[in-house]
Amino acid sequence: MAKQRTTSGTTSTEAAGVPGAAGGRPMRADARRNYDLLVGGARAVFAREGGSASMEAIAKEAGVGVGTLYRHFPKRIDIVEAVYREDVEALCLAAEKAVANLEPWDALVAFMEAFVRYAQGKRTFVNELREAFEKNPDLRSDMREQIDAAMDVVVTKAQHAGVIRLGVSGADVMALIGPMCTASTVSRAQSERLVTMVLDGLRAGAPQS
Repeated sequence: MAKQRTTSGTTSTEAAGVPGAAGGRPMRADARRNYDLLVGGARAVFAREGGSASMEAIAKEAGVGVGTLYRHFPKRIDIVEAVYREDVEALCLAAEKAVANLEPWDALVAFMEAFVRYAQGKRTFVNELREAFEKNPDLRSDMREQIDAAMDVVVTKAQHAGVIRLGVSGADVMALIGPMCTASTVSRAQSERLVTMVLDGLRAGAPQS
C-alpha cells in the first residue's frame, strides 16, 4: 500500500499499523493477515450496519479478538480511514486493469461503473468519513487527486483512440459523476442512468456548446 503523508508528519501507514510502522520494520505475516482481515471485516460490517457498527462487531466479523483490533487501530476513526484508503486504492487499480485489458471505450464504461459501486459503498459510513476528513484535512484531497488521476488515465486513452471528445480531463468527468453518485437522494439505478447520460455526452461527435 502506498504511504500518504499526514499533517502530523507521519505517514498514514505508520499511524494505522500497516507495513512501515514501528520505526520502519515490516509487519510480520500474522500481523499483516490480521490487518487485512480487520479492514475487510470493517468494510463488510459498515456495508451491513452502517456507521453505527461497533468495534466489537468488526472484530467478530474479522475473526480476531478485540485486543488485536485495538492494537492495529487504537481509535475507531483509524479503521474508517484504512477502509477508505484501501477502497480508493482498489478503485485506482480498477482503472489500470480496465486500460490494460479492455478497448478504450469499454475501459471508460467499466471504470465509471466501478466508481458508481465505490461511491455507493461510501454512503453507509459517510459521517465517519467526514470525521476522518476533519482529523486529517489532507486525506480527502489526497484521495480525490488519486481518483482524478485514475479517471484521467482512462479518459486520455479513450481520447487518443478517438472515441470521446477532446478537451475533457479526468477531473472534469469526476466533477460530473462524483456529486451525483454520492448524493444520498440518488439511488443506485438512478446513478447508473445518469452515468449513461454522461457517457453519451462524452462520445466523439456528440454536440458541443
